[in-house]
Amino acid sequence: MNSLLFFLMVVTLFPLGLGPDPLVLGELAPGIFWVVALLSALTVSGRLFSVDFEDGSLEQLAVSGHPLGLCAMAEVLAHWCLSGLTLVLVSPVFALMLNMPTSAIPALMSSLAIGTLCLSLFGGIGAALTVGVRRGALLLSLLLIPLTVPVLIFGTSAVSEAALGYDSTRWLALMAALAIMGLILAPLAMAAGLRISLEN
Repeated sequence: MNSLLFFLMVVTLFPLGLGPDPLVLGELAPGIFWVVALLSALTVSGRLFSVDFEDGSLEQLAVSGHPLGLCAMAEVLAHWCLSGLTLVLVSPVFALMLNMPTSAIPALMSSLAIGTLCLSLFGGIGAALTVGVRRGALLLSLLLIPLTVPVLIFGTSAVSEAALGYDSTRWLALMAALAIMGLILAPLAMAAGLRISLEN
């Protein structure tokens, strides 16, 4: 719920800061959506494995014989279902608040569904690497921002082109390629990162 409340607060504050002009809000809406989605993902990614690390259950998983990468992947996918998919479902309401054209809402929902999955996977990798580090939130942000920039660019471009009446499938395809690559590589990277964190 933290990411959803953060999204709601920022989307509500943008019209106050930029002014109520619907044309201005409509033009800036794709960028606003994706910047806020990225920032909300960063705010919650740091807590992905921290509770498990603090109560010792992460160590128990590491020595249990179960694949650590798949266990971490299950937690990341559960996180995405609770935060990413919830954001996708409420995004049409936020789109109307920012005067986004209704023709762009399907592209917005599709890009958010794929993009938030990418953000959750990248966040899981960063959280695995920084779970044992005190005050690792800054380090996590430094690790994740370069990885998330392509998602931000592709997502904003998809929604912007859909709002102008153009075909946005090429941008969605690029995001889907990133998501597939993340689904393949993230379990390996998270398992390695968690083992490094546990050894330290």
